[in-house]
Amino acid sequence: MKSEERVYDEAYRVATLYYYQGLNTEQIGKEMKFSRPKVSKLLNYARTHGIVDIQVVDMRTRLSPLEGVIRNRFSLRRVHIVPVPDYTGQPVWLERVARYTANYLNEILVGHQVLGIAWGTTISEISMQLIPKVLIGMKIVQLNGSANTALADNRYAADILQTFARNYQASVQLFPVPSFFDYKETKDALWRERSIQAILKQQQEADILLYGVGAVHAGVPSRVYAGDYLEPEDLEELKLQGVVGDISTVFFRADGTWADIPLNQRASGPPLDLYRSVDRALCVVSGTAKIHGLHAALNAGYMNELIVDEPTARALVASYLPEHVAADGEVAVF
Repeated sequence: MKSEERVYDEAYRVATLYYYQGLNTEQIGKEMKFSRPKVSKLLNYARTHGIVDIQVVDMRTRLSPLEGVIRNRFSLRRVHIVPVPDYTGQPVWLERVARYTANYLNEILVGHQVLGIAWGTTISEISMQLIPKVLIGMKIVQLNGSANTALADNRYAADILQTFARNYQASVQLFPVPSFFDYKETKDALWRERSIQAILKQQQEADILLYGVGAVHAGVPSRVYAGDYLEPEDLEELKLQGVVGDISTVFFRADGTWADIPLNQRASGPPLDLYRSVDRALCVVSGTAKIHGLHAALNAGYMNELIVDEPTARALVASYLPEHVAADGEVAVF
């Protein structure tokens, strides 16, 4: 790599850690094994070379190899890989991914949009990292219900949605139904009600969808699996069905199929086809336990933009695209 290109890459990474992830120069120096003066010099380079302009701006025309492999293989409009050190652990990865996402949302959200949000552990963490911004005419709609047998109301999801609404001074449409109905017939009857149909219509007309991928066994447990949303027999059924993950409490297999999974007939989340049709389907994922679900969702086209931590991105490529991993372990576009 040419010297100028290396300096540019180092300055971009330092600026990302400093402005998007909130690390100070001492923390950055330890993480990147640089002296504090070098970190300061790189930050100054970032400011004077157009990398930083209120927000972190990447002026390069090329993607990093890891970003390029994932974007090109799965035909995504954009891939964001959040640098994190492996040793810090998955809770820290999630926090940094959430902080990055909060900054990025302020870049892409504008007034008079409809933002569909699926509640969950990842989205909850993002809600805690939001940066205030007034968006005139912004509407936020909940994508899936959250009531369960232990908590009959909608407080968990409502808190997340209302935090987003307060942050952007937006209106919010909650979806006060169970995460999973006991009977398919009950859901079918409720879905015919005009009040519910109005919410479903807002979901279908969303400009941006914000969601994660759930996994049964994750470093930071997915809310739907860790809470009282599923009975033991439900979990056994998911295993028998070969389920690898869920989006908005709608489960899917490794091949992306979902419509014939019995539990989905009682789920309140939108059909997964919705994520293929929306203008911006922004999926946020953190944690290597989610790579199987992430791969299936990518293959099925259930997102067109991805934010993911670096260790998870590398694990995804190593597991499913090994032809792009060189002998020294580095990812390359061949």
